[in-house]
Amino acid sequence: MDAINPELLRGSLELMVLSALSDGKQYGYSIQAKLWESSSEIIDLKAGTLYPILHKLEKEGLVKSLWENETGRRRKWYELTAAGRKQLRNRADEWRRYVDCLRRILGPLGDLAPQPA
Repeated sequence: MDAINPELLRGSLELMVLSALSDGKQYGYSIQAKLWESSSEIIDLKAGTLYPILHKLEKEGLVKSLWENETGRRRKWYELTAAGRKQLRNRADEWRRYVDCLRRILGPLGDLAPQPA
């Protein structure tokens, strides 16, 4: 499948990371894997992009982190705060409204299935 335009991704990566954390705490690689799998192998978020997002979300109080040795390997785990859960709901609602708006603007084009390459 063709890659998604980075400009489109830029505005939604924080929402994707918040969503990946919605089921409980995760460490960096598991967040990457969850996004890869849940996006049908479209979203390949590199560590160099993920960790600055996590640090920003942590600084904003939306995510908290802690170091653990649960698996015998020291890892930094991230989880949503109450504010992060609220922000996830708000941003998800905003994106749903935006997608609905685009569908209305695109009209019949918005309902077309992707064409094979």
